[in-house]
This record gives sequence, C-alpha cells and structure tokens, in this order.
Amino acid sequence: MASSNFIDYVKIFFRSGNGGAGAMHLRREKYVPKGGPDGGDGGRGGNVILRGNSQYWTLIHLKYRKHVRAEDGESGGGNLRHGADGKDEIVEVPVGTVAKDENGNLLCEVTENGDEQILLQGGRGGKGNAFFKSSTNQTPRYSQPGEQGAEGWYVLELKLLADVGLVGFPNAGKSTLLASVSAAKPKIADYAFTTLEPSLGIVECRDMRSFVMADIPGIIEGAHAGKGLGLRFLRHIERNSLLLFMVPADSDNIAADYRTLVGELEKYNPEMLDKKRILAVSKCDLLDDELLAELTREVQQTVKDIPKVFISSVTEHNLTQLKDMILELLND
Repeated sequence: MASSNFIDYVKIFFRSGNGGAGAMHLRREKYVPKGGPDGGDGGRGGNVILRGNSQYWTLIHLKYRKHVRAEDGESGGGNLRHGADGKDEIVEVPVGTVAKDENGNLLCEVTENGDEQILLQGGRGGKGNAFFKSSTNQTPRYSQPGEQGAEGWYVLELKLLADVGLVGFPNAGKSTLLASVSAAKPKIADYAFTTLEPSLGIVECRDMRSFVMADIPGIIEGAHAGKGLGLRFLRHIERNSLLLFMVPADSDNIAADYRTLVGELEKYNPEMLDKKRILAVSKCDLLDDELLAELTREVQQTVKDIPKVFISSVTEHNLTQLKDMILELLND
C-alpha cells in the first residue's frame, strides 16, 4: 500500500548555531608601541526560523529531514575584526503549522504566508579583549567564549486553515458533499473510513463569493481518547471558523448522533463549542416526501438553537440553501 502524500506531523531534531569566540589579541606593529588590546567580538550563531509558505499544504517535504542545523558564528580576530554571524536556517512550512517541544508545549505558530517565527535563537558571540579595556584595566588578556546554541527534538503539526469543517461519523456523506459543491475529488465509497486524509475544496457561490471547505476524516465515539482515527484529525477542526455537522437521514437517532459528535469535540477542546454550527441532514434522497416531512418535524423538536438544513448531495437538493446559510454565518 502506497504511503500517503498528506503529512501533517513530523518530529525533527533542530539545533541553532553556536556563537563565535571573542579574540584575545594585542596589537603589535613596528611603529605602534604598546598598541593595546584589539581582539574583536565573535559572530552570532544562526537562528532556526520557521517561515510560512502558501505553496505548501503538507509537511511531506520535511518527512525525511530529521536533522536541521544552523551555522555557527565565526570567531573574532585581531585588529578589531568581528567574526561573521552564522547563517540562519529557514525552514519553509505550510500556513497553519504549529511548533511544540517534546512535552507538547506550544512554542510558536505560523498563520500567514511569509510569516517568520524564530524557533531557536542562535548563541551570542563572545566579546573580544578590546571590549574589556578600561582606564583601570588597560591590557586585558582574556576574552569570552561564544554562547552555545539550543538543540532538541521538536514537533511540527499542521492544522488546516479552512472556513468550514465537515464533522460527522464515517459514511455521513461528507466527501460526497465536498465533491458536489467544489472541484475537489475526495475518495468516495460505500464503506466506513473511506477518507483517510483531509481534503480541501473552494466552494463558489453567488456574487463571486467563495469559501474554503475541509472534509475531515470521520469521527467515532471515543475519538478524543484515541479510538478510530483518534486525535490525528481532530486538530484540523480547531482552525475552522464554522462547523458543519453532518448526520445521514437513515440514522437511528439524528439528535443523539449530533450530541455525540458535539461531545467528542468538547472533550478534545471545550473551546470548539464557541464556533458557529450548522446541522445538515444528508442523504435525504433516500426518503419520500412523507418521511422527509416527518423527519423534519422530529429534528426541529429535538435539535434546537442551531440552523438546520436537509440536503442531498446526489440530487443537489437544498445545496444552494446550504451555501447561502454558510455565507451568512461566515459574514455575520
């Protein structure tokens, strides 16, 4: 089985550059008696910098790059020569990347194209003996060594940036909806966990307006604890402005399924409940008009306080209404 090109998690050993040592040097020229100290400072070690690049949308280019090291600063020299600064190591990452240490502490995040975040500072260069010259210490015969750079294992995680995230159990029709309203071509089949990686699509609406929709792989009960696809894709939902919950019309209990999905998000990150929500009951083409009317009454009574829409991605029933609802909430 071929490995996926969608890589949203990498662990890399980063190391910033060491600072260069300051020089201990006394000026000695034929016609300059007692020239005094003239040792220059060492150069700064290179930083490790993360830079956002909108041309990337996964971390696959870093999958096999396990060690990243910035250049060391050069030592100072006589005649007050300052050592060259070490070259920064710039790591291009997709927009939406967060960096964490091995303990899971958030260090920085890259949210815009061209945004630069210093992950590790390079070591400072040492002072040469000329720096320590004073009226009471006219010939210092010592200098500073350069400061050591930082190093360690760090985790880069990608959280997709999208306006709308599709949330639902496996086989709820999320991929079919994305394929119907955008040019995206997610894998579609009649078995669970067809989607094994997120897909993005741009949905075109009236008046030349559009929004980005993300198909997030199916959640199951217990996903917050690692069941099913587990925590791997829940983090992508954190960056969505609006959550579109999808429950199929042939569900045994639409309200219970919706509450289970909301509960999984709450257990993973309670702040997700602050996002705007829409409930879309999918696969309504499976019902006749009488059953659909009865289901509509039932859902209106059991699921309250959020907008609801009954759709069919196959017949495109109410898809325009759904897009209008999404645009209205995004622009609210």
